[in-house]
Amino acid sequence: MTFLLALLKLLWPFISTVALAVFILIGTDKWMRKRARSHKIQNSFARQIILIALSAIALIAIVLALPIHDEMKSQLFSLIGLALTVAVALSSTTIVSNAMAGIMSRAIGSFKVGDFVKSESQFGRITERGLFHTEIQTEDRDLVTVPNIYLMTNPIRVIQNSGTVVSATVSLGYDVDHSEIEPRLIEAANATGLEEPFVRVMELGDFSVSYRVAGFLSEVTKIVSTRSNLNKAVLDSLHQAGIEIASPNIMAQRPLTDGRQLIPERTYASPEPSTTETAPEERMFDKAERAAEKERLIAEKEQLENELEAIEKDSDGAESPAINFRKRRIQAIERKLELMESTEA
Repeated sequence: MTFLLALLKLLWPFISTVALAVFILIGTDKWMRKRARSHKIQNSFARQIILIALSAIALIAIVLALPIHDEMKSQLFSLIGLALTVAVALSSTTIVSNAMAGIMSRAIGSFKVGDFVKSESQFGRITERGLFHTEIQTEDRDLVTVPNIYLMTNPIRVIQNSGTVVSATVSLGYDVDHSEIEPRLIEAANATGLEEPFVRVMELGDFSVSYRVAGFLSEVTKIVSTRSNLNKAVLDSLHQAGIEIASPNIMAQRPLTDGRQLIPERTYASPEPSTTETAPEERMFDKAERAAEKERLIAEKEQLENELEAIEKDSDGAESPAINFRKRRIQAIERKLELMESTEA
């Protein structure tokens, strides 16, 4: 019994340190998850960073609490340092590199949740940003997990929320003058709803001329359907003007009868665009749209709370129309966030 008491007394600092470290790590993780749910925020990035830092501190505290000589503790610290060095060296191209790339992308701030991005092999909207990866929702509504190191080592095109340029390229023969083609392409861009359309001659090829019609799209959430509509409008505009979209190469490989043109015969009237039709982007990028809307509402709520705190401080707690307006707006945002959470569950 005396031996057990002496052993317990010797190991008590170590046991209590381990228990305290486990309690702090588990408690911190649960607190941050609960806070994220209550505030309707995504804090996986910050949570991962904090837990890694706390784990390192806990490991140091546990080693210091071991009932061994200082010389042995120094050797343990050296062993831990060596193990970390080996781990960093072996995983520098994976875990550590992705973590550093995630921190760097946050610091640069070139893109955020909800943005359209395009790399060499991926196009879609960002739905989630973590310490090691970024999640992208593609045109097929699939979720693609991309390592952060890939985003930092490859060129990434980010479509600005303020608008982008949508274009279509078509190759036409040398027998049609460009002054006849350009008005038709401008007409197609206007029919698609693009602003300030323009036409460029991109290339003088061996058998055809490449034209590029483009215009400004202010509502970037409809970029996929707008590109398709622009291609259709170009086909209709050129075919209605009797202009062939065919290269002499095709004619050389597949001879046609004299006088026949490569223009399909329309047997029905073009349907009028529906004003109630759901845009395909709403289903393609539904998760990205919800994530972007959630972040926008959270940012607005934080701004209103800061404004409310400043107004209440200046008015010494007295009610005013400005205070009541912000309180109602905050409550409305909270209800909307709760509804979004219940819909996603």
